[in-house]
Amino acid sequence: MSSLPKRLGRTRLAQAALGTLAASYLRLVWNTSRFQLDPADIYEAVEPDLPLIIAMWHGQHFMAPFIRRAQHRVKVLISRHSDGEINAIAAERLGVDLIRGSGDTGGEFLRKGGVGAFREMLETLQAGDSIALTADVPKVARVAGRGIVMLARESGRPIFPVALATSRRYVLDNWDRTTINLPFSRGAAICGEPVRVPADADNGALEQFRRQVEDNLNAATARAYALVDRRG
Repeated sequence: MSSLPKRLGRTRLAQAALGTLAASYLRLVWNTSRFQLDPADIYEAVEPDLPLIIAMWHGQHFMAPFIRRAQHRVKVLISRHSDGEINAIAAERLGVDLIRGSGDTGGEFLRKGGVGAFREMLETLQAGDSIALTADVPKVARVAGRGIVMLARESGRPIFPVALATSRRYVLDNWDRTTINLPFSRGAAICGEPVRVPADADNGALEQFRRQVEDNLNAATARAYALVDRRG
């Protein structure tokens, strides 16, 4: 049986309060920190590729809403579990449009609304809006799932790996090493090498592109932490 705190945390009122608090806290971190873009001309560089698919790692993505410029139309995929509800409320408070469901194509894809979410992401990209989502399989950190490369194949849009880091942070001891960014930090927002998946990619090719997403996102993440920790 769930403990009382867990049960309370699943109520809509508690989730709304936590989501609103999280959004306010993230604004504080952004407003008191100085973020470096790498490459510096990233907005101009990606313009010809819009709309695009933005890939991030679980637990490393909390500052992502702030890198969107006013003219950019972006929707974010957020899962349908209790933590996802809090994330969704925080994202809405930060002006982000949402798609609810799973981007993974594993055993729980149907139960988590994955089919509907996948279809909505395709329609969103076809309408000219970009999509942001975490690339790793739930509960398996730093291993990219197939969903994101399937989305790239079906939509014809490129995947851009994005990593954000801050010099001051607290890392939780959980499956995705969730990183709580702290105020008054040096920050880095990194865009790595894009991955382009052709429409005729078969299962073998999809696996190669999946690994490429994984490698490029790991490289972007390493670069972000090297910059904020002044190691590169």
